[in-house]
Parts: sequence; C-alpha cells; structure tokens
Amino acid sequence: MTIGAVLEQLKPEFPDISISKIRFLEAEGLVTPERTASGYRTYSQDDVDRLRYVLTAQRDRFWPLKVIRESLDALDRGLTPPGEGVDAVRPQPPRPAEDPDVPTAASLTVSRRLRLTRAELAAAAGLDDATFTALETFGLLRADDSGHFGESALAVAHAAASLAAYGLEPRHLRPFRTAADREIGLVQQVVRPHRGAARGGPREDPTAEVLRLCIALHTALVKSGLEHP
Repeated sequence: MTIGAVLEQLKPEFPDISISKIRFLEAEGLVTPERTASGYRTYSQDDVDRLRYVLTAQRDRFWPLKVIRESLDALDRGLTPPGEGVDAVRPQPPRPAEDPDVPTAASLTVSRRLRLTRAELAAAAGLDDATFTALETFGLLRADDSGHFGESALAVAHAAASLAAYGLEPRHLRPFRTAADREIGLVQQVVRPHRGAARGGPREDPTAEVLRLCIALHTALVKSGLEHP
C-alpha cells in the first residue's frame, strides 16, 4: 500500500500521525518499506503493524526510540510481545512449547503387557535372523527372564529395520545403547535420595519425570545441532 493508505489506516487510532512522522520513523530504521523500481515506497500490512507498535510504545509507554528499537529487534528474534498498558515490560523470551516428540512421564512407566517371541518380533519388524542376532549382540534387543520381548523392544526393532535402509547396521547403533544405559544410570543415581518415605508421608518416585526431562534435553540438543551444524 502507499504511504497515504498507511496514514488512512493509522489516523483513527493515532490522530496526530503524519506522512513526515512515518518518514521520520523510516529514517530511524524502525520500519523499512520496499521501494518500487521508480523509487516509490510500498508498505505491507506487517509494516503497518510495526508502525502501530512503535506509535503505541511512544504514546502509552513513553518509550524512547532506543528502547523501541531494542524491543523491535527482540520481536524480530522471536521474543514474546509485551502485554498492554503503561506498565508493560519489554519483549520476553517465550516459555518453551511442549515438544510433541518427547514422551510424557506417564508413557515412560505405562506400557502394554506385550510379550513377543523372538520369531514374532523379527517378523513384525521385518528383520532377518542375522540382523536380529546382531542387535542382540550389541545390546539393542534384550529378552526378559522368560525369553520374551516387550513393547519397547518392538519399537527398537522397527527403528533398527528402518535405519538399515539408510545403511546403518546394528554395529553402528551400539552407541545408542551405551548412551541410553549411561543416561539411565545417571537418573537412577540422581533420584535415589528422593525415593522412599519422607517426613509427612511417602514421596512420589520422580524417576519417570527426570527421564522425561533428560529425553527433552537430548531432543533439544539434536534439534539445535541440526539448526546450527
């Protein structure tokens, strides 16, 4: 839209706004409209919303341009906009959203009473005998005392079968087993003092919640590594 159309949008809310004021804010780097080949400014709705933020900060919060510029930079970097009113603070880092890739604490402790034979698990995951044996050798698949495999083993077997399509063999997956065992050992060491009875009644076992937080950390680190290789 043209600068005149921008002025028309903002006038009802900011009666004192003028073309010279908009151009001043542009000169200060607070809004950067595009320009046509002939040099005319063209404003998007995002530019209008940005101008509205600047004008509101000046009128209602009495913020100087330096503070407004810092707040706009924060918004551009994904921080959460401040609330309404004179006492509104500057943009703040948002609370992290719940990652759907991280299991809940309850799901880590509750599972189906699934008991599969070796043949059933191999068939379900599409694993040949050599690959299945290699997964057992490297500790990725472990049978219980009765020789059966549970629901988690089914998930491991399916993941291993899918990764094999990308050239990852069971020997390549051994570090995952090692890392998982170390993580479990660390969690058990941390939660041991919190288990058992406490003054005033029994404490809830925090193992599942601590494991969930560890998985959340691992997932966040992997995603961060993909974002910044």
